[in-house]
Amino acid sequence: AQIFEYGSAANPVMAPIPVLVHPPEMHEEGPTRVIPFDIDDFMDIDKQCTSPNLMASFVRVCEGDSIDTTANATSQAFYVIRGTGQTSSEHGTVSWSTGDLFVVPATRGALSHLCASATKGGAALYWVHDEPLMDYLGVVPSGTKFEPTLFKRERMLAEVQEIAHQNTKGDRNRLGILLGNKACEQTKTLTHVLWSLLNSIPAQNIQRPHRHNSVALDLAVSALPGVYTLMGKEIDATGNIIEPIRCDWTPGGVFVTPPGWWHSHHNESDEIAWVLPMQDAGLYTHQRTLDIRFVDDEIALHKQGRIRGSSFAITNRQFTDMSKIGCQVPVPKVIGMKRVLSVAELDDTKEDISQPGGGSRDSSRHGGTQAYHMLQRTPSYCDHMALGGKALPPPTFGAAFQLIQQDGSQHGSSQAYQLLKVNRAGQLTHPSPW
Repeated sequence: AQIFEYGSAANPVMAPIPVLVHPPEMHEEGPTRVIPFDIDDFMDIDKQCTSPNLMASFVRVCEGDSIDTTANATSQAFYVIRGTGQTSSEHGTVSWSTGDLFVVPATRGALSHLCASATKGGAALYWVHDEPLMDYLGVVPSGTKFEPTLFKRERMLAEVQEIAHQNTKGDRNRLGILLGNKACEQTKTLTHVLWSLLNSIPAQNIQRPHRHNSVALDLAVSALPGVYTLMGKEIDATGNIIEPIRCDWTPGGVFVTPPGWWHSHHNESDEIAWVLPMQDAGLYTHQRTLDIRFVDDEIALHKQGRIRGSSFAITNRQFTDMSKIGCQVPVPKVIGMKRVLSVAELDDTKEDISQPGGGSRDSSRHGGTQAYHMLQRTPSYCDHMALGGKALPPPTFGAAFQLIQQDGSQHGSSQAYQLLKVNRAGQLTHPSPW
């Protein structure tokens, strides 16, 4: 049993949900496989996940090939990024093509995905499910909550065009369609857990900031250079995001929008852009805790001397660090290491940022702003250093380490928690001396 003082423990400091990118290059080449967007170590969660409740992955299926997927989940959603094929399970078979989306309820066995044809040598599916929520609760689904449901690309685009041609008053924050299910009449969501929106941004247009308590796992469906999202914890008196992180859209790539953050979408190109966010907002809507807000509504309330309460699961210091780091592709996992976000090398990146093609601090890129906490290291390495031996070279990227004592009794806690950085060559480096 544990007892905590209320004032200091009611809003505990937790590892924040980072702004990271799952790039499309991962599903555009290579063999048939599942490519998980697993960032659980950033959030101090011991099960594979992309957000506390959801897991997102790419599924690449080479032409003429097939692959089975399984998940202990109440809801599974698949958006077809590229290709034609079919998916079979105990629920039946669905045929799909580029731009379609389908959802499947709790499934005891596997889903088998077959690619009939595709560019780039294989089909690509964007797969999102709620197994992390099941893992957290320690449960398995007892039955199905909805029927398998298919949304055809042609119908979705036709609905968007219908909305665009409607004679509506005032400007819309967005021009998109919510994808609902007959089993979720009250929440109007994709499933009782999942929520999705096919959202379009006209050319040379800005969608003003909004926020919600659910995490968004956003798939950039179609976008030219110059389309991006700005996100941050706070807004100023005019409704602009303070110290925003910028995430550029790359077609076929996914980025994370943390819960409670204000975010706006910008299209500086000359063509319409499309995005498909997947969220756990079905669950939040049912609980009456989604709390979606649009910035101009909040400004109007503030001018009336009114303000609505809100909460953020992130401290000011954590947000400041994340704002400096910006949006990134996570470096690969290394056995025995836990990835963390670090601002230690920001000064070292300034010159590179200014070079052509170097990007900016708020753009999606690899950089020196992610690091590893060394949780494991070979005893022979530690013993060699402790005996005053000649300094050894830094461990190479992907090296495996054996666990050492973490209480400092043998080699010291500073060694057990040494911070290693990842350089641009993809190598782990450490400060000297130890």
